[in-house]
Amino acid sequence: MDTGLLFNGYLGKRAHLGVCGSVAAYKAIELARGLQECNVAVSATLTRAAARFVAPLTFTALGVDPVWGDMFQDDADPYAHLAPGRTCHVLAVVPASANVLAKMVHGLADDMLSCQLLAHSGPVLVAPAMNPAMWEAPATRDNVARLRERGVDLVFPDSGKVACGDTGNGRLAPVGAILGHVCRLLSPQDMAGLRVLLTLGPTREKFDPVRFWSNPSTGRMGASLATAAWLRGAEVTVVAGPCSQDLPSGVRRIDVSSAREMDAACRDLWPAMDVACCTAAVADFRPVAFGDAKMKKDAVGPDGFVVHFEQNPDILAGLGAAKRPDQRLIGFAAESHDLDANARGKLERKNLDMIVANPVNVPGAGFAAGTNQVHVYDCRGGRESWPLLAKTEVAWRIWDHLAAI
Repeated sequence: MDTGLLFNGYLGKRAHLGVCGSVAAYKAIELARGLQECNVAVSATLTRAAARFVAPLTFTALGVDPVWGDMFQDDADPYAHLAPGRTCHVLAVVPASANVLAKMVHGLADDMLSCQLLAHSGPVLVAPAMNPAMWEAPATRDNVARLRERGVDLVFPDSGKVACGDTGNGRLAPVGAILGHVCRLLSPQDMAGLRVLLTLGPTREKFDPVRFWSNPSTGRMGASLATAAWLRGAEVTVVAGPCSQDLPSGVRRIDVSSAREMDAACRDLWPAMDVACCTAAVADFRPVAFGDAKMKKDAVGPDGFVVHFEQNPDILAGLGAAKRPDQRLIGFAAESHDLDANARGKLERKNLDMIVANPVNVPGAGFAAGTNQVHVYDCRGGRESWPLLAKTEVAWRIWDHLAAI
């Protein structure tokens, strides 16, 4: 999950971090801050080895509370080994060492963290970090497989150069990816079992090998919707125009460039989907290509630079025409005027269940903004106007609204 797409609706939720001995231990601090930005309360336990890499006081100073260490330290709560299991909604071991993975498999409980893991009956996540030789060792692979069989959520390590200079699998996964998985474990799974198709970003319509017709869409609204659906348990497939939005690792992404490519991908995917939400800013028209050669200045005619256009397929209308009674379809409409009439017309004309319209000429509600101001219309005659909100909040509300109609 892109840490720029933080969902802050987790007030009242609590996560416990287990931090093991690794050079990557400092990244647990970044994870704690990310969770706090989502309004998740955070506590932590550092193993004795972890405390050699990062000081427990660092976590305390950043508002992590409580922070536990040695099982028998003088001021320790005698029941601290049971506390996370009683008070926390998820226990995440980040980074997780080969040693703690083995302890979890065999039920060993010889320090504070291993006791807390054994006593925690709720969701558990591990994000391993270790030397590639240790990660690839048969014992480690067997331990990982057994933990996954027990339902432990695993964020696989990345490949690259590790601290000792070796290269291979073993680097801690990006903090944003781990944060996404923790938040998913904290989210309601009310979209579990749904297959969701999302389109996002702009399209590019070439008129010579180096030039194209496009728009300034960044795909942020679509990425927010895809992330929200994935957090809530959906199986999400994204068809993305050219943009740099990061998505959770569990989201399938298909990259396209032109409107025709996006249309072909969506038509192919739609029959297997339960819901589609089309947020992409698709070019309605494409230039008639000049050919394979770059357009030169000396080729401009007496009337100047003239480009002819032809119509692109209407992706949303095509999906609406093919929609089955058991499928749901959401459209987006970026409008500069007559918003109400245009939105209602598209809702009916394109056979939609819901349309989300936003005025592009209102500050904070257009392309590239982190916020949006929308008007929501549904097939049952409902209409709602939402104030200027973070796009993540708009996304969450859209899925709530769809569930209610």
